[in-house]
Amino acid sequence: MKALFSYSLLSFLVSILLFLYCAEMSGQASYIAFLQCLNDQSDHLYPISELLFTPENSSYTSILQLGLRNLRFTSPEFLKPLVIVTPVHESQIQSVVNCAREHRVHIRIRCGGHDFEGLSYTTRVPFVMIDMINLQSVDVDLENNSAWVQGGANIGEVYYGIAKKSSILGFPGGVRGTVGVTRLISGGGYGAMVRKYGLAADNVIDVRMINVNGEILDRKSMGEDLFWAIRGGIASSFGIIVAWNLKLVDVPETVTIFSVARTLEQGATDLVHQWQYVAPKIDRDLYIRIQIKAVNLNQDGSKRTIVVSFESLFLGGVDKLLSIMQISFPELDLVKDDCREVSWLKSYLWFANV
Repeated sequence: MKALFSYSLLSFLVSILLFLYCAEMSGQASYIAFLQCLNDQSDHLYPISELLFTPENSSYTSILQLGLRNLRFTSPEFLKPLVIVTPVHESQIQSVVNCAREHRVHIRIRCGGHDFEGLSYTTRVPFVMIDMINLQSVDVDLENNSAWVQGGANIGEVYYGIAKKSSILGFPGGVRGTVGVTRLISGGGYGAMVRKYGLAADNVIDVRMINVNGEILDRKSMGEDLFWAIRGGIASSFGIIVAWNLKLVDVPETVTIFSVARTLEQGATDLVHQWQYVAPKIDRDLYIRIQIKAVNLNQDGSKRTIVVSFESLFLGGVDKLLSIMQISFPELDLVKDDCREVSWLKSYLWFANV
C-alpha cells in the first residue's frame, strides 16, 4: 500500500511538471506567434519592427525604467513585459491589439504620469506593454477654443501647450502636472477650477479610442453611453485612448493665489469648521482647499502640533479677492501680503510646488 501511494504521488508530481512545461512552451509559442503576427501586419508607412523592445534588446531596461515611478517594481519578483511597443501611429496600436487578441496575449497600456501602483507596467501573467511615450502631442485650435491631446501626454504638457498659444485659455484639470491626461480624464479629474468649470471629464468634446476588435471609435460611433463611461469608469476598461478633443475655457491673464497656514494654537480647528460651510458657497471663481500636517515645535520632537494650510486659486485680481474674502470668510484674516498675482500657468506650478 505504501509503495502504491508513493508511486501515485510520483505520478502526480510528474504530471504537474509536464503540465507546467507544456504551459511554458505554449506561452512561448504564443509569444513567438504574436511577434510574427506583428511583423505580418506591419504597415509599410509605419513599420513596427523598430518600435519593439524585448529583454534581448540593449534598450529594453532603460525604456522600461523610464516610466517607472515606484522602484519596488524593479524587483525580480514582479513580471516584466515580454515586449514593449512604443507606437508612433494609431495603426500600430491596432496591430498590437489585433495580434494580442488572436494569440491570447495580455496587454498593459502605459500612458505617462505617475503610476505608483504599477498597474500599467506589471501583471501576474505574461503580458505586452504599449508605451504611449511617442504619442504626446497637444494641438491647440484657437478658432474653436479646443485642443486635440494625444493619449500619452500628461496634464502639465497640456497646460504648457495651451499657454504657448494663449494667455486667456486654460483647461480645468488637476493641480499635479505629472498626472497622465488619460488617467485624469478617465477618472473624472478635478482641479482648482472645478467650481466654475466642473471636472476635466465634463470638458471633453470628442475622443479617438481603439476597442478590443482593433476598431477606431469616436464619440459618434461609440455612442453616448460608452462616451460617458470612459470619462469616469477608467478608459482602459473599454479600450485604448489615442487622443482626446478638449474644450478650452476662459481664464483671466492674471489670477491670484495664496497659502495661509494656521496652527491649532492659532485657531485652526475653528477655521476648518468654518471653511466647510464657506467653501461650497463662496464665489465660483474662488477655490480654497486645505492641507493638514503634523509638525515639530522643537528639535527633539517632544512637542508637536497640527498645521492647516488654506491654499487658493482665484480667477481674478487680488483686490477683488480681498473684498470677497472680507465678506465670505473674514475669520481667515487674509491680507494682501498673503497673495500673489500670477499667470494661470504659473498658478499650477505653484500648486505643484515647482
